[in-house]
Amino acid sequence: MAMLGTVAFAGVTGFGPASVRPALAATDVAAVVNKVAITSGDVARRMAFLKLRHETGNLQQKAKEEMIDEQLKRQEIARVGMSVSTDEVDAAFARFSNSNKLSVQQMTQILDRAGVGAEHFKNYIAVQMSWPRLVNARYGKNKMTNQEMVTKMLESKQKPVTTEYYLKQVIFVVPTAKRNAIMGKRQAEAEASRGKFPGCDQAMDFARNYLDVSIRDLGRVMKPELPPDWAPLIENAKGNTTGTRVTDRGVEYLAICNQRQVSDDLAAEAVFRAEDIGKAQQSKSDPNSDKYLAELKSKAQIIEH
Repeated sequence: MAMLGTVAFAGVTGFGPASVRPALAATDVAAVVNKVAITSGDVARRMAFLKLRHETGNLQQKAKEEMIDEQLKRQEIARVGMSVSTDEVDAAFARFSNSNKLSVQQMTQILDRAGVGAEHFKNYIAVQMSWPRLVNARYGKNKMTNQEMVTKMLESKQKPVTTEYYLKQVIFVVPTAKRNAIMGKRQAEAEASRGKFPGCDQAMDFARNYLDVSIRDLGRVMKPELPPDWAPLIENAKGNTTGTRVTDRGVEYLAICNQRQVSDDLAAEAVFRAEDIGKAQQSKSDPNSDKYLAELKSKAQIIEH
């Protein structure tokens, strides 16, 4: 299975472009999910993608079901505001191409010839990268019961030690309409501001010196709970700020207000929970993901044609 760093795109293996034929472009409505249409063209592209993944059976029905599930996830990702950025998707697409010993251009050509299209595949990538974050954000912080904690500690023989961070998020906001025009300028501005950051106590005063900069207090975060996109930047940070990242909101970095080694019950729970999440991600099915999706389906208005 081709890997994107730590992200595996479920069911996606090496491509065999000669074995598939382009799907027919069609624009009839195949389904409507909460008033958002899925066209027969969307389904045809997903059918072509299923063929690349060597799926068998009723591909049209499988494609429609997969597109409905994906649309539900996409809507929830947008509602919560936890989508990965376009830059992250493009980088993942490039890594996937390289893992198949292809350039981005060659991969794009193969997808186009197969009837999938690079845009359809990138949309798939975006959901595959964003959805686990939503699931972990919703279920990852669920408290363990005392019995579960005792069982875990008996299994591990000793209470784990981890790093506890106190973090603030510094966001140089970039409106979507101005993204192409000012992103480079905002990146330079954010990067230059890191050297002037006075510390967390003065963060709000610091933000007032800049146009459209917001500060979010993230509070106490255990190392195993760090989002995968931020973890390397926090662990490799020199000084009291991380490097910058471009996100859907603009240009961001984290201020590290404090960090220390801890070995209390909260730390133990964070470590044990991260181990459980890791095991779930390695399996083909995540029960929390299934539960979340089932909940969305139960509340959704889905009309199939």
